[in-house]
Amino acid sequence: MSGSSARMLQLLSLLQTHRFWSGGELAGRLEVSERTLRRDVDRLRELGYPVDAMRGSAGGYQLQAGAALPPLLLDDDEAVAIAVGLRTAAGGMVEGIAETSVRALGKLVQVMPPRLRRRVDALQAYTLPVSFAGGPSVDSSILTALAMACRDDERLRFDYAPREGEPMRRHVEPHRLVSLGRRWYLVAYDLTRHDWRSFRVDRLSEPEATGVTFRQRDLPAEDAAAFVQAGIRSIPQQHHVAVLVHAAASSVAQVVGRWGSVEPVTDTSCKLLMQVDDLGWPLMVLAAVDATFVVESPPALADEVRRVAELFGGALT
Repeated sequence: MSGSSARMLQLLSLLQTHRFWSGGELAGRLEVSERTLRRDVDRLRELGYPVDAMRGSAGGYQLQAGAALPPLLLDDDEAVAIAVGLRTAAGGMVEGIAETSVRALGKLVQVMPPRLRRRVDALQAYTLPVSFAGGPSVDSSILTALAMACRDDERLRFDYAPREGEPMRRHVEPHRLVSLGRRWYLVAYDLTRHDWRSFRVDRLSEPEATGVTFRQRDLPAEDAAAFVQAGIRSIPQQHHVAVLVHAAASSVAQVVGRWGSVEPVTDTSCKLLMQVDDLGWPLMVLAAVDATFVVESPPALADEVRRVAELFGGALT
């Protein structure tokens, strides 16, 4: 790839990352003169990318939605299909790509013309998605709004119903969206509490971008996922699960991932530990492990295993 082509891709990536860039800041990032920057912006426009320019001392560049999608080898039907597919993936139907899908959906919606957005919204409104294992439903438009606020470093207001207490309006600096288990969380700095918080997205409504940008603060954790996990561990869960699994700890840990802990017992057995509110989750994990096991606690999990065994066993008679 030529230097100019690589620079064009970098410029496009920057324009899709932030809502507004000054000319000097963009030129500095690309290590080119402002004259070269203007030529690169003109080339993007020739390719169909709707880049707005503002002249003067406060001038800069902004990528806007246009009358048609830029020529990315996508026609209208393909763009709608991709947006719908990303919304489905954002719901956690495919493991491991939910967060990436939300980021990609935010980029696509940002440049999608209104007429195509209406088609996507219509498909969403008249389609009934099936939520695997009964996870809480999250409005994909809320996920998209949150993702865009995180991307643009823009302060956000929303209504939030906490686990305990009365609902209230929150004012935050959004950091990252995290998908854990069957739930989405927004990690943000709470400007009212003057501290970092994680917010369950299914308890959040009416997100409103304020138009005020900010500089990201240092998160007091390794990453956003670790911050959410630490917060969840500090909340008492209804069920403390302990299961003896007749399989090597390494193979069980591969399946369990970050949703529980695995302690070796012998070379061919281990103990699976989880803290959950819903016993359906350890059931799914144990089914995926594909090994014999013994439930140690809680008794309710043993009852649930017997119920499911009878249900499946009845299909064979």
